[in-house]
Amino acid sequence: MSDGDNIQPNAVEDHGGILTIRGGGARRDWNGIHYKQGMSAKNVGTTKLSANIATIPPGGVAYAHIHVGFELILYILEGRVRHEFGPGLKQVIENEAGDFIYIKPDVPHEVFNMSDTEPVVAFVARSSAEEWDNIVPYDRAQRS
Repeated sequence: MSDGDNIQPNAVEDHGGILTIRGGGARRDWNGIHYKQGMSAKNVGTTKLSANIATIPPGGVAYAHIHVGFELILYILEGRVRHEFGPGLKQVIENEAGDFIYIKPDVPHEVFNMSDTEPVVAFVARSSAEEWDNIVPYDRAQRS
C-alpha cells in the first residue's frame, strides 16, 4: 500500500449530520489501483461502510486478493474489466461500463483492465468501514 494511509481528514466538511468531501478527495494508491480518497472510518467516522472511486490504469491489474469478511459492490463508470475469481482463479467474467458487480466476502479475485489505452473507473462500496484493513493477498501460485 503506497498511499493507503494518506487520509486527509481536513478535506472533510462537517455540516452537522451531513459530511462532504468536495471532488472526492486526494488520490491514494493501493494494489495497482488509484483511488479518490472517498469516505471511511478514518476520515468521517463510518462504522459499517466505506466508499470511493477506483481507477485501474490502461493495461493495469489489481492483483489477486480476498476481502476477508466483508461485501463489495462496484458500478463500472468507464471501461471494461475481466475478473478471474474463485479457487485457483479459474472462473472468468467480463464487465463493462453500466454494470453493477457484487463480490461476496472471501472470494479470491484478480481484476484486469481489458484496454491498453483507456482506464477503468468504478464506484466502490464496501460493507467495511476500514477500507483495506481486511484485504489479504491471494497466492497466485494457486492458479494452476
